[in-house]
Amino acid sequence: MDLPVIWFVIIALLWLGYLFLEGFDFGVGMLLPVLGRDETERRVLINTIGPVWDGNEVWLLVAGGATFAAFPTWYASLFSAAYLPLLLLLLALIGRGVAFEYRGKVDSPRWRRNWDRVIVIGSWVPALGVGLVLSTNIFGLPLDARGDRVGSAFAAFQWPALLGAAAVAGFALVHGAVFLSLKTDGEIRHRARSLALRFAPVALLPLVALLVLVQSREGFTWTVVPLALALVAVVVALLRLRRGREGQAFAGLGIALASTVVALFGALFPDVLPSTVDAANSLTVYNAASSPYTLGVMTWVALFGTPAVLVYQAWTYWVFRKRISTTHIPPVHVP
Repeated sequence: MDLPVIWFVIIALLWLGYLFLEGFDFGVGMLLPVLGRDETERRVLINTIGPVWDGNEVWLLVAGGATFAAFPTWYASLFSAAYLPLLLLLLALIGRGVAFEYRGKVDSPRWRRNWDRVIVIGSWVPALGVGLVLSTNIFGLPLDARGDRVGSAFAAFQWPALLGAAAVAGFALVHGAVFLSLKTDGEIRHRARSLALRFAPVALLPLVALLVLVQSREGFTWTVVPLALALVAVVVALLRLRRGREGQAFAGLGIALASTVVALFGALFPDVLPSTVDAANSLTVYNAASSPYTLGVMTWVALFGTPAVLVYQAWTYWVFRKRISTTHIPPVHVP
């Protein structure tokens, strides 16, 4: 396996890490007004992700940075074509981060209610935006021989891409509910588990449709295996959740997501960004890659830096592993 292929796999793994970790972050934000019936319960929900949400967003930065360094042509073609959804995504993430920090600065229900709306919007918009951009990447763009997009600025807004947006948002919703059932206790835990079981068949339907569509259009014989594994993992996760095994259900969704990423990026390979105009214009892992020297330096940096990041993030989750309930929330104190 040569360096361009290795870095294609690494970028796929980075997206897997982002979708898994930030996925339940988004889900918690989406469910804030649904499961948080009063201020104390909303603080419980926010505190489940309070120590980790900013670290989870780093995976998006690393995925984008790795694409820029390892495959600059891929980065330039995709990010310029998807400028509008990416701009909205980043603005929503900025607003969401500000809302987490500022909602408790003033002891006012109206103040907190407004920032809660920002959290909800800042969770839905990035989930939809990430799904739109990733599915656009899988299905391709109208690219000319230089790798530039031709046609309208809304070329990314095709119906398969919209299906991908719904798929990521639906998965995040269920993933967040399962995470809350794992991280909370008491009434919130039971409501989160009930909500996940009730809405999962509908919320995960776009993801199933996306996998089937990609397999029928772009897939290979071997990509049927991760597709089937994803479907089985989802069913097993929901069955375990029904039995009250939230940790096993959470792991099952992780396996389903990993299988989905393998199926999608496997169907994409050896392209990194297909051209819908002429297959000869498609960007591949070879014609879009940086020089061997650049990839070699990046590989050495990743070999030393990645373990440190993973150990630190794992330690963070271990420290904050216990469940949270309304009994752990102190009275509101505004400095």
